[in-house]
Amino acid sequence: MRFLSLIRVQENTGKQPSERMMSEMGKLMTAMKRDGKLLDTAGLAPTSSGKRVRLRAGRISVVDGPFAEAKEVVGGYAMLDAQSLEEAIALTERFVELHVADGWELDCEVRQVYEADFS
Repeated sequence: MRFLSLIRVQENTGKQPSERMMSEMGKLMTAMKRDGKLLDTAGLAPTSSGKRVRLRAGRISVVDGPFAEAKEVVGGYAMLDAQSLEEAIALTERFVELHVADGWELDCEVRQVYEADFS
């Protein structure tokens, strides 16, 4: 089964990953890819450079970032291959643990991906 781990951060803290954390992150991501557990991962650009495409009352509009109403934003994601939600949570916890030493505060939302067949 595939699971998406959405990494939610407070965007305007100015906090940047340390060299130690990036090194440890590289080791973890390499190991998880080697084991077939990490399918894809990336960080996202700040909301100030993003847009939202909205549908309201049947009309589509495009709204420029940043998005003031959002206290926390999705700062990155990981697509995981796990046998269960519990395994996906355990994999996500390994990622979160890397942030403890640098004093980060973040949330990861783990959700199963439903596979649609459009053929």
